[in-house]
Amino acid sequence: MAEALLTLQDILVQYGEVPILEVPSMAVHAGEVLAVIGPNGAGKSTLLRVMGLLEQPIRGRVTFQGQEVTRDNALTLRRRLASVFQEPLLLNASVYENAILGLKLRGLDRETARQRVRPWLERLGIAHLAERSARSLSGGEAQRTSLVRALALNPDLLLLDEPFSALDPPTREGLLLDLETVLRETKITTVFVTHERSEASILGDSVAVLIGGRFRQVGPSVEVFTQPVNEEVAQFVGVETTLSGVVEMATAGLACVRFNGGDALVVGDFRPGERVLLCLRPEDITLSPPGAEALRSSARNRLAGTVVKVTPWGTHFRVVVDCDGSRLVALITRPSFTDLGLAEAQPVVASFKATAVHVIRLR
Repeated sequence: MAEALLTLQDILVQYGEVPILEVPSMAVHAGEVLAVIGPNGAGKSTLLRVMGLLEQPIRGRVTFQGQEVTRDNALTLRRRLASVFQEPLLLNASVYENAILGLKLRGLDRETARQRVRPWLERLGIAHLAERSARSLSGGEAQRTSLVRALALNPDLLLLDEPFSALDPPTREGLLLDLETVLRETKITTVFVTHERSEASILGDSVAVLIGGRFRQVGPSVEVFTQPVNEEVAQFVGVETTLSGVVEMATAGLACVRFNGGDALVVGDFRPGERVLLCLRPEDITLSPPGAEALRSSARNRLAGTVVKVTPWGTHFRVVVDCDGSRLVALITRPSFTDLGLAEAQPVVASFKATAVHVIRLR
């Protein structure tokens, strides 16, 4: 693993008597894109201010490239960082003047600043707007200008505080994909704060789930989204079906778990009598008409149920199925929805593979 660029140790931030952020230990490694996700009020922006050396915790130690951050060196070290916020902070000047502002503040002459900024204006698709007033820009164009200003600084660490949240969906998607390409190509170490799971999964090499001012899980993106450590994390990362049950039988790496409304085969080494929580993502559940499920799916787990709610979900449909008291949530494509002719109160069979179930042991 690459060396740690930034570390937090025994961090505590509190306002009055209320703890806002508690981080026993945290490291951001060189070349990594770390996505920090969590609900509103979780402490994400506070974390970013501590990482950005803008807020000093009442307790703890922050190190940057092995150097402990103090009041005396914080300003010097902060010059090696760049930040982009939810709302673009632009002067009433041209796009170009806004883009070179950080370089001017750091004492670069105009020609050197021009050579640094021009490639980024091209790369983020706003070179043709260079002489336009920042006040005339759309939200996406303004945020691209903010990113150019930050990237032109060649920062050792880039901090992004929900930079897409104020944008409409098409603008957000285009900027997100462009930024993903930039970060993959440049390997700029980045911490990206968001409450959107989709943004975290696209950008993040690693994901940290922050809830109530504490990290609940930190790990590779795929691991966090598919193997949550508890029900709280599972619900936040998009696991919409959770079934509490008891292991009835276990043999040869397979276990049969009984829950309210049925049973399911799962993969793993368990003991009979263990209490567990079965977690299923909506995209891992297949729906079929009664009697036809065996022809449509190789899944070993099949539960008869009734559709109780259908909701359009972008390019998909979100379907809630009641299986004798247990509710499963499936996400199916529009063509599949049309082929099945799904409607509320319609009987269906919900199928899923044993390997699709993530099992959490309950104490």
